[in-house]
Amino acid sequence: MEKFLILSAILFSIGLFGALSRRNAVAVLMSLELMFTSVTLAAVAMSRYVSSRVVALTPADTSEAAINTLLTGQVFALFIIVVAAAEVALGLGIVIALYRQRQTVDITQANLMRR
Repeated sequence: MEKFLILSAILFSIGLFGALSRRNAVAVLMSLELMFTSVTLAAVAMSRYVSSRVVALTPADTSEAAINTLLTGQVFALFIIVVAAAEVALGLGIVIALYRQRQTVDITQANLMRR
């Protein structure tokens, strides 16, 4: 599990650096997606770790609670992916509006959205 969490932290750090250092709005959105992906990876890794500990305590337990414990991280990951898709759709709409007004996707120009 430590390897997955280290990979998740590295991906999150790269995404954070990209989101804070880039001026291009599309690059910032890609960095945010990288951060969402790292959180998803951490959630699934933690879910597998916690569920394997629960199943190890009760190996013969095939109850609904044990199965729900196994699927918690995957369901959480699905919700993260849905939120990320909505964020991209909204972000791309804002980027298109910015490009139509300013003919650039530079986020330093975004504070001047009025004509």
